[in-house]
Amino acid sequence: MATPSLADTQSDQLHSIGHFFENANVVSGPEIVDCTLSGGTQTKCFSITVKADPKSYTPGPWCPTSIDDTAEKGGIWLKDGTVHDVDGAFISGLATMYDDEEWQLFDEATGKIRVTDSKAACEAAARPDVDPEFNNYCVQCLPEYMPDDATMTYVIPLEPQRTWRTNPTNASGSGVANNGIRLDGPAPVDDILAAHTIAPFDDCGGHVNPHVGYHYHAVTDCLTGAETATGHASQIGIAMDGYGIFDNLLSDGSGADDLDKCGGHETETLGYHYHAGDAGSNAIVSCLRAEAGCALEDPNQVCDASARPQRP
Repeated sequence: MATPSLADTQSDQLHSIGHFFENANVVSGPEIVDCTLSGGTQTKCFSITVKADPKSYTPGPWCPTSIDDTAEKGGIWLKDGTVHDVDGAFISGLATMYDDEEWQLFDEATGKIRVTDSKAACEAAARPDVDPEFNNYCVQCLPEYMPDDATMTYVIPLEPQRTWRTNPTNASGSGVANNGIRLDGPAPVDDILAAHTIAPFDDCGGHVNPHVGYHYHAVTDCLTGAETATGHASQIGIAMDGYGIFDNLLSDGSGADDLDKCGGHETETLGYHYHAGDAGSNAIVSCLRAEAGCALEDPNQVCDASARPQRP
């Protein structure tokens, strides 16, 4: 069989990528574009613009409103590798959990929990330098705070460009899930806790910020993908460097025991790829093995990841 031309190869890749994101809320793409990656390599990427709005479920809830609320009224929080339900008992026990008597997110007389309840409050509290007014709050931003036309555009290399050193995920995130939701880098837990705030994730591992909208910091069983022909695991996302992101566990329920520090390994049939970190790890992908593309709020912006400053 003759070797397919570059155009045919890229056409096949676009078809495969389009199929992978068939359950995403796609606004435009995928299409092939020129791009400059984080290490300065100029290459070809695919670009896809999506809304951060999962089709299969409604995001939330995040913050309970009373210390009597059960787990169904709140989301989850991650501590020391463990996933905790954010229910009323969790909120009332924060001082004990963190061994710090300054934690007091609720009114002792009424049991009512202080929750950010407006877009302005969300913007003041959901940032690394939390407005002191919102110390000791349960912080949540709602999807409806985002503009109706808000989108995210992911520009990801068609062919990963390996580097001699690993690359952080704090600029562009870890990748994008097959439902079009951003797979982010680690949540800035230290900044959140320093203000005696909790910014819970919903049971799917996601929450909202005013810049990228709904996004994941943990992968739970809300994300599913088709098993590979090898039975290795299900692919649930594509990393910002172009490698695949697969379920944490293999198809037989076991964990891969040969993962590198980024959470990846190489197999004969799949080549190099990542496995999402355990839900409690606060690291979907710990680092990237190749140069990253771009995650853009402006769909018309040209991707030059080498010129973009690292996000705090």
